[in-house]
Amino acid sequence: MKEGEQMAIPHLFRCPISLDLFQDPVTLSTGQTYDRSSIEKWLAAGNLTCPVTMQKLDDPSFVPNHTLRHLINQWLQMDSGTGGSHHNFDLDNYLTKFDSLAVLKLNLESPETSMETKLQTLENILLLLSQEPSSVSCLLQLRFLPLLLHQVFGKAAEFDKFSQEYVKFIQDGLSCVSRLLLPEQMECLNMLLEESKLKNFISLFEQGNCIIKKSLCHLIDLISSSAETKDLCSQLGKNSRILDVIVLIILQDSEASDPGIMALSGFCSLESNRESVVRSGAINGLITYILNAERREKSLAAVAMSRIEELLVLEIAKEAVVKLPNGVQALVKMVFRVSDHEGSESAVNSLMILCCDSLEVREEAIGGGVLSQLLLLLQSQCGNRTKSMANTLLKMLRSKWGEES
Repeated sequence: MKEGEQMAIPHLFRCPISLDLFQDPVTLSTGQTYDRSSIEKWLAAGNLTCPVTMQKLDDPSFVPNHTLRHLINQWLQMDSGTGGSHHNFDLDNYLTKFDSLAVLKLNLESPETSMETKLQTLENILLLLSQEPSSVSCLLQLRFLPLLLHQVFGKAAEFDKFSQEYVKFIQDGLSCVSRLLLPEQMECLNMLLEESKLKNFISLFEQGNCIIKKSLCHLIDLISSSAETKDLCSQLGKNSRILDVIVLIILQDSEASDPGIMALSGFCSLESNRESVVRSGAINGLITYILNAERREKSLAAVAMSRIEELLVLEIAKEAVVKLPNGVQALVKMVFRVSDHEGSESAVNSLMILCCDSLEVREEAIGGGVLSQLLLLLQSQCGNRTKSMANTLLKMLRSKWGEES
């Protein structure tokens, strides 16, 4: 830091011991903040008092001061391409913002706060997140995320006893959580591994309205995408009650179907979950989604198709597709779609897996028009790998094709 900038360091940002800019601010039990290295040297020298207040330290431990660290980071970034400078950093404004956020946090934490006030608090947080995206960092520094997770999942979820206001609170709470869940914050979700919170998660999933179910499906999708929550994904993906709800969401063909497909897809990302997923009736859900996909302007049919392909390594998944009245027909439908070729490769490979094992599947596929679908695919602009697989499937069907001709 240049000499002029060194002189401009706000007093609040200087360690009382070294008088230098805080590098790692920590706070003692007395409420005084010091740089970690400075206070460690002070204590290591045998001093058992607070350097500023000279109070005796019955507890010499200290905790990181995340709020102050965030303020300093904001101050340091003023010159980094924002057009500002250290000199026009409005420290009072930042302190005021943190004070107002602290009030919001207190409103959520306090058992004395009315439901009406809590609802207003969540609305204020959502408004802040919409109008000032940079506020995410402030909210995370003040540990709003674990607080919100506890508010949503830390209490008994008996919806028949809940008021309309409480349902709204859950909806807004989940909306806040989704906006604060940055990749580096995913570990917070492991609180759901606690038995009581997992129980409440399941209860919300089973008894919540469509909005809550969509939010929880989105949460599952995020959980499945992070290495930090792999154990949680495994536990949720083996829970039959959660899987039953997701399959039902997809079968109902509602506005929650797309989030349901993403949640199911997330569970399939773990090989250890796949048998549980199939036993829940997921194949029926995925096939139904594919058959209904044409009614949507945009769909996740290709995602559903790739999940079926993954699951067909299991014998019970093969049996489930073949037993469904429209199972093979859905795969044939996905071989060639006029709008795009997404899902074609997975559909062709899935049919090859099934046709290898069953003459009946070959007959059903041919009767469903797979030959014309494959020929159209070969004449399209699909990739070489897809065309190669299509040729292989045609050869597999050639003998039966000749008999029919």
